[in-house]
Amino acid sequence: MTQDSQIAAWLEELPLVAILRGLRPDEAGEIGGALVECGFRFLEVPLNSPDPFTSIAHLASAFGDRALIGAGTVLTPEDCGRVTDRGGRLIVMPHGDAQVIQAAKRLGAYVLPGVATPKEAFAALHAGADGLKMFPAEILQPPVVKAWRAVLPRHVGLYPVGGITPANMAAFREAGASGFGLGSALYKPGMAPELVAQNARAMIEGWHNSLT
Repeated sequence: MTQDSQIAAWLEELPLVAILRGLRPDEAGEIGGALVECGFRFLEVPLNSPDPFTSIAHLASAFGDRALIGAGTVLTPEDCGRVTDRGGRLIVMPHGDAQVIQAAKRLGAYVLPGVATPKEAFAALHAGADGLKMFPAEILQPPVVKAWRAVLPRHVGLYPVGGITPANMAAFREAGASGFGLGSALYKPGMAPELVAQNARAMIEGWHNSLT
């Protein structure tokens, strides 16, 4: 199976991205294991976490055959290389910088840039984005998702990030969201793996309920 077909299969299975902001290398194995065992297939370590490249390397080594591992808060083309050098294949950005998108694609990564306007969305797609991180979702509410969905190509994945909980997934999903990025409602620094797993199961249940 090619990387593209594997990613497509994982997105079909569960299009939820775990945002592990603040993750430490010494807890990466247990936290990553808890999420992967629950069914998560997309794990990002934001680069403003402690020693993020080491955590990414640990996660990629342990779970790279079962999940797409990578980084969030990627701001520069150089950081794309640092991520892929450690086995990361996912680049998530808070912005839509074309140079970062293009650098990540040259390295064979799956790229989700952050966008907040239709202009930014189309520019990111033109630069090669694989999908779009709608950020912050607290502002880009379901009516905005619905409006974007009316003009963007149907195949483009829209992933709201920011304030997503099981309770509000259905409204976003009905408006046209393809999946979600999940942050502090899923994981906070120092959280026990058992609690992360409990949160993960609640998120997965919320996702499945949003489809009914």
